[in-house]
Amino acid sequence: MRLAPGLHRVGNDIVACYLVVTDDGMTLVDAGLPGHWNDLEAELASLGRSLDDIRGIVLTHGDADHIGFAERLRVRNGIPVYVGRADAARARGTEKTSPAWGRFRLGATLGFLAYGMRKGAAKTHHLTEVVEVDDGDVLDLPGSPRVLALPGHSPGSIAIHVPAVDAVFVGDGLTTRHVLTGATGPAPAPFTDDTAEALHSLDNVAELEARWVLPGHGAPWDGGAAEAVRRVRAAATTS
Repeated sequence: MRLAPGLHRVGNDIVACYLVVTDDGMTLVDAGLPGHWNDLEAELASLGRSLDDIRGIVLTHGDADHIGFAERLRVRNGIPVYVGRADAARARGTEKTSPAWGRFRLGATLGFLAYGMRKGAAKTHHLTEVVEVDDGDVLDLPGSPRVLALPGHSPGSIAIHVPAVDAVFVGDGLTTRHVLTGATGPAPAPFTDDTAEALHSLDNVAELEARWVLPGHGAPWDGGAAEAVRRVRAAATTS
């Protein structure tokens, strides 16, 4: 799905990952679920590009619905997979977590779980090699993505700012579709380790001059970073 020149989404409002497309190749942000591999190939074909054009993967965090096919693509292309330092163990599968689910609606929750099964959630392979990154790092990848610390959802959650496409990718730093309730609009994401820290971390996003705020779950937001953060915090006070 083309969002803007050089900016494409793979997946849907339930689970998504993103492509930054340049003349020098592409950067993949997150890797969805294993079954999104076919969706990725279809999106690349629509662009007249191939898997060989992807130069690297940046993970917003190490949860299973974000690392999906990353190891498969890493091995195939011999490319780096970047992840926040404090989430490296999670991406490798050596750290297990069980954050609280919080409120949910049965229909939305069953839909999320069923979609995950259809997309191979039970077949996710953890990473065997990652490159650890820190706040402020600018990566040598198409679009020159800059890493912003975004702890809270997980200790090593990061946002990725790519001014070249006027976008910040936030993973589960916020959501625009709550996968457990079906509620839409900017709000805190479920399965968050430390909600208070996650809300505080959004200061790093609010200050950006970025039109697009792109979460791992929910519709792309094109109303600017500051407004997205304002709405997340407003939703937090009423939930």
